[in-house]
Amino acid sequence: MIKAVVFDFDGLIFDTETHEYRVLQEIYGEYGAELPLDVWGQCVGTHANFFDAYAYLESCTGKPVDREVLGKRRLEMFEERVQTETALPGVENYLAAAKRLGLKIGLASSSSRQWVTRWLTKLNLIDYFECIRTSDDVEHVKPDPALYLRALECLGVEPWQAIAFEDSPNGALAAKRAGMHVVIVPNFVTRSLPFGEHDLRLDSLAELELEQVIERLEK
Repeated sequence: MIKAVVFDFDGLIFDTETHEYRVLQEIYGEYGAELPLDVWGQCVGTHANFFDAYAYLESCTGKPVDREVLGKRRLEMFEERVQTETALPGVENYLAAAKRLGLKIGLASSSSRQWVTRWLTKLNLIDYFECIRTSDDVEHVKPDPALYLRALECLGVEPWQAIAFEDSPNGALAAKRAGMHVVIVPNFVTRSLPFGEHDLRLDSLAELELEQVIERLEK
């Protein structure tokens, strides 16, 4: 019996990943370079230092770049793009349904607590979550299962009693390693990436009601 749902954040609740990629595409374009989606996609869902966008840009152009200037501009461009963005389709309906069904609700993110809580607060979603686990709480982030195991421990449920909702291969692998049911909901950045084992794939959380997802997984 399903007793809990645990959500990823970036790319699943709030599509930061697509905006981050498009900002980098724009910056790379100014240097006459290109950041392939399959290269960027490898770092989605894991720690921020997994991929050095500036080193890759330097390898493409053969010239050094001013990391401080580019870093500041990258952040400004990103903030401008996301200011009017809302949660991805179906997210709030799933959270409301989980609450109505009496399910425990958690979040497991490879991003920092400050990042996650800032955006959850802005989206007016933070009060739905009984437990939030981020990179601040573990030594190793996804695809290591530690984040999900910590979230499950906090919620007081066994892995087989919980569903993880993920948008990335790294995240899905972490949840499967933790022994959970896994529903993948790829976004623009991750939909062409190869996913490993999962139980259900959705194009959007608006595709099926949460009750329908639970029914499919419990069969």
